[in-house]
Amino acid sequence: MYAPGESLVLGHAVSTLSEKAAQYDKGIEEKRAAWSILDGYYIPTRYPNGLPDDIPARVYNQKTAREAVALAAQVVDT
Repeated sequence: MYAPGESLVLGHAVSTLSEKAAQYDKGIEEKRAAWSILDGYYIPTRYPNGLPDDIPARVYNQKTAREAVALAAQVVDT
């Protein structure tokens, strides 16, 4: 978002950042729903107490990780 003129871009939420980015690139709008899934990984995977009654190692597996990395790659490549 800096390239089109934003001077300050704050936040961690993919849904919020992609909403702002869609103002500059309309093609992003159709991808936002899929990308927002990444927001669900932010706290629970980062902090052991982010999941009620469990730990990330028992909730997330290699398949989940690959899917998240693929989604993140789409965001970065757009």
